[in-house]
Amino acid sequence: MPLALLALAVGAFGIGTTEFVIMGLLPEIAADYGVSIPTAGLLVTGYALGVVLGAPLLTVLGTKVSRKRMLMLLMGLFVVGNVLSAAAPSFGTMLAGRVVASLAHGAFFGIGSVVAAELVAPDKKAGAIATMFTGLTVANIVGVPLGTYIGQAVGWRTTFVIVAALGLVGMAGIAKLVPERPRPEGAHLRRELTAFRNPQVLLAMAMTVLGFGGVFAAITYIAPMMTHVAGYSDGAVTWLLVLFGIGMFLGNLLGGRFADRRLMPLLYITLGGLALVLALFTLTAHNKVLAAITVVLVGALGFATVPPLQKRVLDQAHGAPTLASAVNIGAFNLGNALAAWLGGMVITAGLGYTAPNWVGALLAAAALLLALWSAALERRTAGAPTAVSAVSPTAVPVHH
Repeated sequence: MPLALLALAVGAFGIGTTEFVIMGLLPEIAADYGVSIPTAGLLVTGYALGVVLGAPLLTVLGTKVSRKRMLMLLMGLFVVGNVLSAAAPSFGTMLAGRVVASLAHGAFFGIGSVVAAELVAPDKKAGAIATMFTGLTVANIVGVPLGTYIGQAVGWRTTFVIVAALGLVGMAGIAKLVPERPRPEGAHLRRELTAFRNPQVLLAMAMTVLGFGGVFAAITYIAPMMTHVAGYSDGAVTWLLVLFGIGMFLGNLLGGRFADRRLMPLLYITLGGLALVLALFTLTAHNKVLAAITVVLVGALGFATVPPLQKRVLDQAHGAPTLASAVNIGAFNLGNALAAWLGGMVITAGLGYTAPNWVGALLAAAALLLALWSAALERRTAGAPTAVSAVSPTAVPVHH
């Protein structure tokens, strides 16, 4: 794998850390600004919405410059957002800093996926995408717990200063290691939008929303589920999230390795397995050991879908992949927001802290059905030209 992928992974590590570390620092930030925890939770919601909006917007603007330069500009925007968050004198300014940082998220992973795929042979594209996303998974194992610890021990502002410094390292790595390539011929908005006429692109994005949404339905409420149902202490939740990160890391590696060989069968296995494991989580959540094992499995099966889904979008949006790739990253965050909302609804309805697992299982099962439908459509489309060509020689007589 080229060293340029390391630079992309460093950028992904910084982005992953700033996205998830906020969850561990909400009490400190809320106390500092004198707001409630639910109000501080807007820092999570604002970030997710910024990703959804920023992904297509900045990717469209990025068609005017080379992909390398755009990646550097996005890391610069990420640095500015985190510096603004670290220095924010008011909660409103802090929220603005989070949104600014989030705008870079979707476009970075979207454009980065295209660049990573271009750096390697066609049969190694998913592996290259997975290598970049390794930065995001490692962030959940190392960056988030370390950032939470530093924020609690020294002050949450220090965490965001460190994350901003990581962004500068990522920017320098991209400048040094990512090769400069000319802007793709005919790269403009109208051409990029043509990708969305392909039903397979839309189906892949719907699979992304539902499949990864299944993961977040459960993980968003892991703290109350593990403390109230499994019987863990509050302090153990951090290490359970580390286990989830380890699962994500392993799933990402497996997804990247096998997606280049058997993409659709891999999706059937991972989405089906995810639906089953989430359904079982309603039972295993009552036992500490089984709950911990299930958390790892949810992370592994959930993130094993990321490289194949991202590659599926790139393959189906051939000729105009950049915008579709970035929008698919937004789809992950849209799924997160949707699933968290649905999970909250079933808890509010009095169905208990394990009820979001059923929501997640149903979402993953729906994603599996879409995958089967997508494959059936593909087989039908592939078979149509063959049937015509088989009939043509006899159906149309040739006279000499």
